[in-house]
Formats: sequence, C-alpha cells, structure tokens
Amino acid sequence: MDKNQPLAFENKNVRITWFKDDWYFSIVDVIGALTDSVNPTDYLKKLRKRDEELATYLGTNCPQVEMLTLTNKKRLTLAGNTKDVFRIIQSIPSKKAEPFKLWLAQVGKERIDEIQDPELTIDRAMKVYLQKGYSKEWINQRLKTIEVRKELTNEWESRGVIKPNEFAILTNVLTKAWSGKTVKSYKEFKNLKKENLRDHMTNIELILNMLAEASTTELSKKTKPETFEENEETAKEGGSIAGQARKTLELKTKEKIISKTNNLNIKTKKIKKLNSKT
Repeated sequence: MDKNQPLAFENKNVRITWFKDDWYFSIVDVIGALTDSVNPTDYLKKLRKRDEELATYLGTNCPQVEMLTLTNKKRLTLAGNTKDVFRIIQSIPSKKAEPFKLWLAQVGKERIDEIQDPELTIDRAMKVYLQKGYSKEWINQRLKTIEVRKELTNEWESRGVIKPNEFAILTNVLTKAWSGKTVKSYKEFKNLKKENLRDHMTNIELILNMLAEASTTELSKKTKPETFEENEETAKEGGSIAGQARKTLELKTKEKIISKTNNLNIKTKKIKKLNSKT
C-alpha cells in the first residue's frame, strides 16, 4: 500500500500516512476539506490563536509527521489520528462536519481491512483509475510499476539513500538515461505541471521505465554501492539498459517512443469519441 497516497473528500485531497501503529491525517488538509478555505494554513493559525484549548491540545497530541507535498517532496507536517481529527472538528463550525465524520470512519475501516488483506489496496487503486477513465489494460500496467518502484526505493534506502532530494536526483538520473529527458523536461514535453508523470505515460513508456527501475535494482543488489555517487552511477547504468531498448525499438519502428500523449481530461476525451460515433 502507498502510505503517502492522498484521499479525496468532496474533491479535496487529504494526505494520510501510517505512523506509530495508526493512520495520521494532515491537519492542514483536514482544515481545507472542512472549510473550503483558500489558505487553510492561515485558517489554522487563526484558529489556534482564538481557541487556546485547541492550541494546547494540538501542541500536546499532534506530532510533525513526514508527508509528501504537491511537488512530491517530503516535509514534516502537523498530523493527527482519528481521535485528534474529531477534536478539531468540534472547534470548526462547518456544515461538512457530519459528512466528514462518516468519511473518516469509513477511511479508518478500509485502511485496517487493507492491513489485514493487502489485495484490497490493489482493488482500491483499480477503482480510482477506472473512475478517472483509464483502460483496464493500462491500469494493470500502472499497478505493476508501483510494485517495481517500491522495490527500487527499498533498495536505495538499504544503500543509505534517505533524503527526499536524493531520491529525486537518482530518479532524474535514471529517467534521463532511458528517455533522454529529465523528469522536469519530460513533464513539460507532455504539457504537465503538478501531475504524476507515470499517470500520463503510454504503455510502452511505462514498460521502459519499469525496465530502467528493475535493472537499477538488480545492479544495485549486485554491486552494493556505498556512496551516493556510486548510487548515481548505478541508476545511470540501469536507465541506460532501458535507453538502449528504446533506441533499438525506435530504429525498428522508425517512430519516437517518448510521446506527447497525456491523460488530462481523459473522461472528456472518451465522451467526445463516443458522441462522434452516434
């Protein structure tokens, strides 16, 4: 299960992560979901000032937990478990309070069930992608990439890679080695901004990216890099294996593999296609 996968409450993302044997929610995200505030961080600051009892409660019970930002960087974030979130709800006059409580209870149950049966995590991810309009064939490929990526990050961690920017640097090296583009230029090529690059790759792009990551994992296990520079070299070598495969395929098909195709507004595209047939 992806412990940093945000959940949606009425189109508002709420980050959640596993911490000290419990699920912890981003307090700022909870505030944003309950209030629709354009600046939930500022809302929380003002709330703590006018409600001293709540401020004391947050300071005593709610830890700073590492979570991903919108730009996919890990940052310490004020977080609370279900009990803490219920306490916060008491201090916020919101018509969404009751629906949010029900949503919170359901989320808690689903996550506990997933710990007991990890296959439920896959089922949930499948449903989310289907709702977005992706094909089952693409989804199966995408879910496999998550497994391969996790194996790679676990291997990097075992080699001493622990800082968020280090993961980003290694991913950049690997991506450029197989695609010829940095992550940033790849996203710009596909006209993406904050979206996840893998969610906008074609099947063949996903396959080559998986080959790059799987190759890097196997090379790392074999060579056992000890320094960050050695990890960089291994990432480059692993990416180059997939890069050579890309070049060979492009030579045979006389077509570029790296595509401008993205999946933005995928539902709209499907509806237009269906309408054109009627």
